[in-house]
Amino acid sequence: MGRGGEEGCLSQVRQGHIYTSIKECRAEAGYPIETACKLLHVARSAYNKWASGNQSRRIAENEWLAEKIEKIHMESPDKGYRRINDDLRHDHDIHINDKRVLRICRAKNIKSTIKYNNHGCTRQAKNPQYLAENLLDRQFFASQPNEKWLTDVTEFKWYEGLEVHKVYLSAVLDLYDRRIVAFVISERNDNPLVFKTFDKAVGKNPDAHPLFHSDRGYQYTNRTFHHKIDKAGMTQSMSRVAHCIDNGPMEGFWGILKRERYYGKRFTSKQALIQMIEDYIRYYNTRRVQRNLGVLTPMEKYERYLAA
Repeated sequence: MGRGGEEGCLSQVRQGHIYTSIKECRAEAGYPIETACKLLHVARSAYNKWASGNQSRRIAENEWLAEKIEKIHMESPDKGYRRINDDLRHDHDIHINDKRVLRICRAKNIKSTIKYNNHGCTRQAKNPQYLAENLLDRQFFASQPNEKWLTDVTEFKWYEGLEVHKVYLSAVLDLYDRRIVAFVISERNDNPLVFKTFDKAVGKNPDAHPLFHSDRGYQYTNRTFHHKIDKAGMTQSMSRVAHCIDNGPMEGFWGILKRERYYGKRFTSKQALIQMIEDYIRYYNTRRVQRNLGVLTPMEKYERYLAA
């Protein structure tokens, strides 16, 4: 079917809810169909065709797809048409192209939540005790798990009346499968926060000796932290000054988390905010499919490597 034919089908999908309303008004209140069609600017012949059930296979298929798409969007309003299509493939074994999903989304006025720019909170060290070269050099890929790890800290706010409070999230991300290896939440953005995160990641992966990349925040340029990396048999790498893109995937994860669960909301308790972060990281690792992973979740990608 050509683009014109497809647009015609989607136009009828768009009109479907109007036809349904006319039918319900007729059944429940005996409202005249002809009058309802005029009021809603619908052709009587088009309504009759819809009501008779003599729709083309393509129209029926688009309506079926629209129901699936609307359900996905209702469950996760943050998802745009690409992520909706990824869910259709991953969860429903439905394989259609992005453009078709986009046209159905437009017909049903389905839009993802607004995206926001992320601003990190790591403070650069004024007098760094140790500096490492940018060995990662924006090579944001890995051939196996635990080959390259990225880390960073970001902040979240919660409110008690007019008083603003903060919590800080420190996390380690694996470049192979984009899974969050370990994370720690604290009320303080300090050395113990970063050290605990590192120890947690090593504790879960005692045989891992990855390239460990961060920005030049004061926690990461601390001599004690460098000794911890050396002791774990890892190699340290650091972003260049004022080059956030050098740690792009980690910054990208912050943006994903905040767009999907944080921006546009006002948290009024620390526990609710912490619960959201913990729940989201669990969801991200085990349920959120990613196209650059082959429409798999991070843990599916990781487990497939282990199985192979």
